[in-house]
Amino acid sequence: MALFVQLLALALALALDPAATLAGPAKSPYQLVLQHSRLRGRQHGPNVCAVQKVIGTNKKYFTNCKQWYQRKICGKSTVISYECCPGYEKVPGEKGCPAALPLSNLYETLGVVGSTTTQLYTDRTEKLRPEMEGPGSFTIFAPSNEAWASLPAEVLDSLVSNVNIELLNALRYHMVGRRVLTDELKHGMTLTSMYQNSDIQIHHYPNGIVTVNCARLLKADHHATNGVVHLIDKVISTVTNNIQQIIEIEDTFETLRAAVAASGLNTMLEGNGQYTLLAPTNEAFEKIPSETLNRILGDPEALRDLLNNHILKSAMCAEAIVAGLSLETLEGTTLEVGCSGDMLTINGKAIISNKDILATNGVIHYIDELLIPDSAKTLFELAAESDVSTAIDLFRQAGLGTHLSGSERLTLLAPLNSVFKDGTPPIDAHTRNLLRNHVIKDQLASKYLYHGQTLETLGGKKLRVFVYRNSLCIENSCIAAHDKRGRYGTLFTMDRVLTPPMGTVMDVLKGDNRFSMLVAAIQSAGLTETLNREGVYTVFAPTNEAFRALPPRERSRLLGDAKELANILKYHVGDEILVSGGIGALVRLKSLQGDKLEVSLKNNVVSVNKEPVAEPDIMATNGVVHVITNVLQPPANRPQERGDELADSALEIFKQASAFSRASQRSVRLAPVYQRLLERMKH
Repeated sequence: MALFVQLLALALALALDPAATLAGPAKSPYQLVLQHSRLRGRQHGPNVCAVQKVIGTNKKYFTNCKQWYQRKICGKSTVISYECCPGYEKVPGEKGCPAALPLSNLYETLGVVGSTTTQLYTDRTEKLRPEMEGPGSFTIFAPSNEAWASLPAEVLDSLVSNVNIELLNALRYHMVGRRVLTDELKHGMTLTSMYQNSDIQIHHYPNGIVTVNCARLLKADHHATNGVVHLIDKVISTVTNNIQQIIEIEDTFETLRAAVAASGLNTMLEGNGQYTLLAPTNEAFEKIPSETLNRILGDPEALRDLLNNHILKSAMCAEAIVAGLSLETLEGTTLEVGCSGDMLTINGKAIISNKDILATNGVIHYIDELLIPDSAKTLFELAAESDVSTAIDLFRQAGLGTHLSGSERLTLLAPLNSVFKDGTPPIDAHTRNLLRNHVIKDQLASKYLYHGQTLETLGGKKLRVFVYRNSLCIENSCIAAHDKRGRYGTLFTMDRVLTPPMGTVMDVLKGDNRFSMLVAAIQSAGLTETLNREGVYTVFAPTNEAFRALPPRERSRLLGDAKELANILKYHVGDEILVSGGIGALVRLKSLQGDKLEVSLKNNVVSVNKEPVAEPDIMATNGVVHVITNVLQPPANRPQERGDELADSALEIFKQASAFSRASQRSVRLAPVYQRLLERMKH
């Protein structure tokens, strides 16, 4: 229970201020993770830290809250162990780690933290051990024993064969001429090493991981009498080349080198900053169809977008990634960077072949697959990665390929594959014209569309935009996925085949034999002009069968009374355009008669007043027609809104009369009159 309270207090402090801690002063992400590990280990005694170890490896991590519950690092299962927190040791017979480690000099502290190999190599030099044991203030980023053992044999041989130059210089590069604790290690900073004042790059990530030239801090802040020791997981080396220089000297970047030069990005890549370059190898470029590659390489804007899509806005070392991260590129897209064991992944693919090549202005990871952003693609290329392949085949068969792969500014309205589950239409003149009306003569973005906007198609039609609470529709077809914006065109994924309007509502009804009785009724009621003129109507159109289903006497009476007929027909006409994709769960649509129609959608079936619609979304230039198989009746004796207001007024009068009746017998006699008035108005 006490542990829970402490964790809750920590969570509240972090929620109020990410830099706040239980102790008050701001702490670094590393210190916050260490503090969380302390709280998780507290039940085992003082100064005990919970540590997560990746099963099957020697990798250990101080745990944060998310990792604690997931029990995974880079998708691999972990086990929890409990160890003394940095700076403390066990005492025989006592619980936890109650004793602070005795302070000794840097040389002795190396042995305490598990860097005995560094001690050994220090001994081999003539000058360094006396310096580590003598007076002064130093920081050493000491490679672990495993880090030394993992060095390539030829590298290690070159160091130990010349201990007073090569080895000494390598060790001095791991040292700084002053004490530097983790709270001073800021993201993107550099420290001046004791080897020729060469820079050491520090990155301190929000998840608490700290890297030194992309080597991870394993155990930090081990104090010594003459400085501090930080244990790291790699032997680091000097960094002299910027990103551009590395591109120029590596043979595997021949195509990338030419692309960078053509785009003009070389100035940025050789300047100041901290970037991550996901550098495509020659092999990555070779995987792209030559037609696509040549098009991009010959288009400066597309080429620049392509390369910017491979550059992250900050330096991201592989060791900092222990779970999935969404990272933004210079192009503005988001890449999902993750890991699976020792492999880094981009958008779920293990395409990184070489990682953590450090430069003075960032870090390079080699990738074997090109990351082409939408902004560098044609409409055909955008569609190839979407669920609209059937529609794309139809556009190609209809001879629209040159439009969709060229440099025209267009927007493609492509229905989902599921729309064609019952088959595709034959490519004839009608289908070709229909498909041309799925191509808008402008490159649009859905976020800028507005209600009532008209869009011109390649087929010459004017399409309307309808904005509803939870959907955005163009005529009867609604946008089903986020739009993809390409180099010249934009792809809208649509939920059905779009049908452009073919005349007014009256034109639609007259052109369909199912509505001959309805047309006659509209003419008799004097509503022809209304449904022919410009407007926005939703018409629930009863078929001939719906009229025939009326009792003969009622049908005769209705058709013989022009006023009553007009009232009934107006109840079938809403005063706005409502297509099926804009309905949601329930919409109360005001009719021209005055009462409201209840329009709903359930299991892809549209209903009006709980009666199913036989065929929705027949588009007209001044509205939309929904086919129904029954004649709708306005609610019998339903009070109008003004009647409701009068009823409320009558109720208030009655309340006042009742109150007055306590003082007046005459008012008591009048009270039933008000009661009858109220009941009459309610019914």
